[in-house]
Amino acid sequence: MTTALEIFKSKPSQEVISVGPHTTVFETVKLMADKNIGAVLVMEGDAVVGIFSERDYARKIVLQERASQSTPVNQVMTPNVMFAGPHQTAEECMAVMTQNRLRHLPVMENGKLLGLISIGDLVKHIISDQQFLIEQLEHYITGHRIEI
Repeated sequence: MTTALEIFKSKPSQEVISVGPHTTVFETVKLMADKNIGAVLVMEGDAVVGIFSERDYARKIVLQERASQSTPVNQVMTPNVMFAGPHQTAEECMAVMTQNRLRHLPVMENGKLLGLISIGDLVKHIISDQQFLIEQLEHYITGHRIEI
């Protein structure tokens, strides 16, 4: 079974985008747009203190009519960040994300950030695994031998 850390390491880029807690929401959203991502971790030094997503922006800035250029991200971030351990399986991560309606899950070990995976990363991995299984079953049924 593939682990959270293996999924992270298989991504084209292992860069984890983060901001400090006092970065303005405007600067944060601009960074997210520039990087074409839906969330950033909010970090104080090496510690993850929150996560800020497009959902936070919509609900806590737009709907509350707050000013994004003067509001620090720590006032509107999600402070209690759920995370995966590096050895959790893709299926376990998917279950956590589905049950808690999360789209992003940091991968951490002993309080140290190792990476960040998204629901899209997990879906891509699961589809790839299923496609491989289908191909194996097709070869088994048709009697064609395949080299692994």
